[in-house]
Amino acid sequence: MNDRFEIPARLRNTSIALIAVGVLTLIGGIASLLTSSVDTDRARFWTVLLHDSVFFTLITTVSIFIQAAVSLAQGAWIVAFRRVPEAIGANVWIFGSIALLVLFGIVFTFTDSHGMNTIFPWVTIPKGDKILEGKSAFLNKGMFVGFSLVAVGLWSYFGRKFRAMSIAQESAPKNDTKIYWKVFRLSGVFLLVYALTQMSTIPWFWVMSIDAHWFSTLFSWYTFASAFVSGMSLIMLWIVYLKNQGNLVLVTTEHLHDVGKFMFAFSVFWTYLWFSQYMLIWYANVPEETVYFKMRQQGPYSVIFYANFIINFVMPIVILMARPSKRNYFTVTFMAMVIIFGHWLDYFQMIMPGPLGAEWHINWYEIGIFMGFVGILIFSVSRTLSKASLITHNNILLKETAIHIA
Repeated sequence: MNDRFEIPARLRNTSIALIAVGVLTLIGGIASLLTSSVDTDRARFWTVLLHDSVFFTLITTVSIFIQAAVSLAQGAWIVAFRRVPEAIGANVWIFGSIALLVLFGIVFTFTDSHGMNTIFPWVTIPKGDKILEGKSAFLNKGMFVGFSLVAVGLWSYFGRKFRAMSIAQESAPKNDTKIYWKVFRLSGVFLLVYALTQMSTIPWFWVMSIDAHWFSTLFSWYTFASAFVSGMSLIMLWIVYLKNQGNLVLVTTEHLHDVGKFMFAFSVFWTYLWFSQYMLIWYANVPEETVYFKMRQQGPYSVIFYANFIINFVMPIVILMARPSKRNYFTVTFMAMVIIFGHWLDYFQMIMPGPLGAEWHINWYEIGIFMGFVGILIFSVSRTLSKASLITHNNILLKETAIHIA
């Protein structure tokens, strides 16, 4: 079987239009930045870019994680649609590069009218701030740049390497397992890298250090859960789209059900971490800890705080719990879009309160930049998908995935 994806003109034009919207929005944001002397306007310009670049980098990196995890488990269920996470993971370098430009732009160029960096306050430590001074051995420009470059570099390398080895397997001798076991070993290495970056240090630097006086030992796991369920939802959207185009002939309702189970299960897992973090801080009622939730739950972000819970927990558990729901194309597509939007809001309320305080918005700038990133995602992933067969020919688990039963 030869299952090649040809990019429909409508999809290509849609992605280009979305990118154009993003570029025009960015230009409009720069124009507003140059004409405004209000500190929150300048902070908003950078913070929106930070929000979207970090969010899209982390949810695309999930595709590398799921490849590595399933390879180590020697799971066959993913083989039928493995080209989808491969194509997403192979483009992490694009979003990672954008994120690095934004992050370094904030760290090295952004200050308010008082000469302070209000997005990452540890960059310009206020005089007499003992807490930030105590954290300066870790929270400093050198550590920030070093960890960020290494993380994005390694994520990008493994994303492209896994896809290259998968394609190389097609031309390997029949039933040859040399590449299979190489992927197995590299998967273990990647999971170690992932544990030391996404599951620990990178969320500390990129997100938690925005509220540098506050910290949570659950924070990296919380951001991982949010990114993971969004990343699985992204994979689901591409599977459904390709099936509707007549591709992914080996994918059945059973495979769809498996991805749907991940969407449901990790929505519950995210809620468990959300509750664990919130409940412990609420119960202890220590001012240094509750300040984080006070603005989000009782302050100007309360609408987003409760919407976040409803969208990311109530809707998935009500809609996706039933077995037929996870096997229905319309339902899983709808819920995948809901989950991605819900966790985009989750990252919004993690990032925005620190720099903007009560002066938050979701209007033309926030929406336009988000659309631009969506356009880049569609354009880059669709191009990658079109460059190789969507069937992983000569994969030693191909027969097993063809007869897979959930």
